[in-house]
Amino acid sequence: MLSGAASKASNAGVVASVPYAQQQLSDTYRAQLAAGTAPVSEGDFDDVLLADGAPVGIIDIPRLGVHEVIAEGTSSGVLAGGPGHRRDTVLPGQVGVSVVMGRAAAFGGPFGRLQSLQPGERFEVRTGQGLNTFEVLGVRYAGDPTPPAPVRGESRLILLTARGAPYVPTGIAYVDARLVDKGQPAGARQTTPITLPPSNAALATDTTTVWALVFALQFLVAAEIAAVWAFRRVGAQKTWIVFVPILLLASVFVCDQLVRLLPNLL
Repeated sequence: MLSGAASKASNAGVVASVPYAQQQLSDTYRAQLAAGTAPVSEGDFDDVLLADGAPVGIIDIPRLGVHEVIAEGTSSGVLAGGPGHRRDTVLPGQVGVSVVMGRAAAFGGPFGRLQSLQPGERFEVRTGQGLNTFEVLGVRYAGDPTPPAPVRGESRLILLTARGAPYVPTGIAYVDARLVDKGQPAGARQTTPITLPPSNAALATDTTTVWALVFALQFLVAAEIAAVWAFRRVGAQKTWIVFVPILLLASVFVCDQLVRLLPNLL
């Protein structure tokens, strides 16, 4: 009973953590914008490579109710907190092609209604180089023709998410958009398509922290065994008071690690 209640509460806790993570990113990024230190490349102002999860932009799609901070990186862990920017592409609004990925269902599914966007609709992305307005070119899927390559000085943005039933992805949906104004200069990129970590690809999973899942499961099992022992020795009331917070914490740890093993666009 204790572990079941903790499991349900942990699921709610993980989902509830998304707005908190977004608020933290928003506070950090708005402070950087105010100070003029928001990143415009893959490195910060000291040329130090941006960490996974560092804020790099804010995307607004009013009709879909999307107002999200974009973080650097597209691994499953990063996308659990909101949309992510693929490291080997320029930032939105810069000359070239930028790629931003987001989940379709899990963790609030910020890109869940992305496929309803129509050609000609507009949305905005704010970066350290200013406010950028994009116009949707269309939605496409695997096998569909791609738009013509961008001309010199043009900025394109591709939004990616999973297609199919919620939590059962059958492929990838692409939304192509173009900047309506002149593109900004592109910042330096240290990551290339060749060096991009496999965990950052579309529908990829992140197995680099499996060891952490093992420790989290051990912690959860140990807590459950201790709770059963305490229940028999001191009764339900004292066990409930002491062990529910511990089981909840252990369950949150397990859920957090499990989600990294699921496709990042789920």
